[in-house]
Amino acid sequence: MENIDREILNRASAGDIQAFEFVYKASSSFVYNVAYRVVGNREDAFEVAQEVFMIIHDKLKSFRFESSFKTWVYRITANTAINYAKKTVRSKTVSFEDFLIEPAVNSQAVDRLQEQDNQQLLGAFLNELNPEQRACVVLREIEGLSYQQVAASLNININTVRTRLKRAREKLLNLRKSIRSMNDEKLRVF
Repeated sequence: MENIDREILNRASAGDIQAFEFVYKASSSFVYNVAYRVVGNREDAFEVAQEVFMIIHDKLKSFRFESSFKTWVYRITANTAINYAKKTVRSKTVSFEDFLIEPAVNSQAVDRLQEQDNQQLLGAFLNELNPEQRACVVLREIEGLSYQQVAASLNININTVRTRLKRAREKLLNLRKSIRSMNDEKLRVF
């Protein structure tokens, strides 16, 4: 997300529609990407992003520049997405069995399959985490925030960030091991 001048933020908070449109354009892809990584599908990410911009519009007057605007938007987006994910009960559209590798004679076919499924697999892994863990992983590992920035964005203690990330990493490693063992078992059958 590009830096937004303080004057533009002040104008937007005062009701200047063009200034708010600039804020929207400068931050919309960022908001959508964070939301998508937390909720796991496009439709829900659009819904979350829409809600985020309604919140930003309503609360921009209360933004006091104590943190960066980007951190403030992270916090709103992550919390909105977490709350949305908790409320939304959905059946998972992707299961890990979809990623079991069929034995193939041609190793290039396996490579192509793995490349095509990489993003979908990332989403499936993230969907296995609870929303709080998912938000921490997205902000730290995908968006590249420091532990302090993640804590500030989610308005939680830095030790809570560390704990959530540790538990998320452990869960992801266990899932990875499970998939590998299922693949090994499947290959032994053939």
